[in-house]
Amino acid sequence: MQRTRIGRWWYKFSRNPLSVVGLIIVVGVVFCAVFAPWVAPYPEHAGPYVNYREANQPPSLAHPFGTDIFGRDVLSRVFFAFRSSLLMGVVVLSIVVPVGVTLGLLAGYFKDSWVDILIMRITDIFLSVPPLILALAITSVLKPNLTNAMIAVSVMWWPWYTRLVYGMATSLRNEYFVQSAELIGASKFHILFREILPNCVSTILTKMTLDMGWVILIGAALSFVGLGEQPPKPALGTMVADGAKYLPEYWWISVFPGLAIMLIVLGFNLLGDGIGDLFSLEEA
Repeated sequence: MQRTRIGRWWYKFSRNPLSVVGLIIVVGVVFCAVFAPWVAPYPEHAGPYVNYREANQPPSLAHPFGTDIFGRDVLSRVFFAFRSSLLMGVVVLSIVVPVGVTLGLLAGYFKDSWVDILIMRITDIFLSVPPLILALAITSVLKPNLTNAMIAVSVMWWPWYTRLVYGMATSLRNEYFVQSAELIGASKFHILFREILPNCVSTILTKMTLDMGWVILIGAALSFVGLGEQPPKPALGTMVADGAKYLPEYWWISVFPGLAIMLIVLGFNLLGDGIGDLFSLEEA
C-alpha cells in the first residue's frame, strides 16, 4: 500500500520535467556538500591554503573552474561553500517555521482577540521593513560570522510564515471538523495542532522548499558584503565579492560561484513548484 502511494506521488511529480530537473539539482548540490572532502579535486584548498605559482589560472582540466588569486581551486571551494549555504537554509527554516506557524495558528484561531491583535501588529511591523535591510541592520551590530547571519535571517523570516498560516487558520476555524472538536471538549492544543495544522502542512512544505533557495540567496548577499561566513572558510557570496575586484580579466573567480548560487536557487524553486503541483493534484 505504502509503495503504491509513493509510486503514485512520483508519477504525478515526474509529469513535470522541470520539477525533476529541480530535484536532480538539489540532490546534486546536497551530494557535493555532504561528500565534499571526497569529491572535491583539492579538498585542502577549502582552508588557509596558498600557492601563488598557480594563482589566477583559467579553467582547465586540472582546475575546471580555474584558481583564485591565492592559487586555490575554485571548484573545490564551491563544493565546500555549498555546506555553509545549505546549513544556513536548514537552520533558519528549522527556527522560523515552528515559531511562525505557531504564532499564525494562535492569531488565526483567536481572531479579533487581543492575541490576534498583538501577534499580527508585531508581524506587520517586521513585514514593513525590507527583509535584506533588516538582516543587514542586525548583522552590522553583531560579530560577522555564519551563526549571527543565521540569527539575522531568522529574525526577519518568521513573519512570512505567521502571515501565511494566519490566513489559513482564519478560514479553517469555522469548518465543521473544528466546530465538532470544540463541541466534544477538545483542548485548544488539540484543535490547533491536530485539527487545523494538518490542513496547512502541504502549503507550508511548499513554501519551505521555495524559501530554502531564497534564504541561501540572502545568506550569500550577507557574505558578499562581509557579514557572513568569514575567510578562509569558503562562502559563495564572499567568493563572488573577491572575484569581482578582478573582473573582467579573471572572470572565472566570481562567475562560477555566482552560477552556483543561481543553480541552488533555481533547483529549490523548481522543486518547490513540483511539490506544490503534487499537493494540488493530491487534494483534487
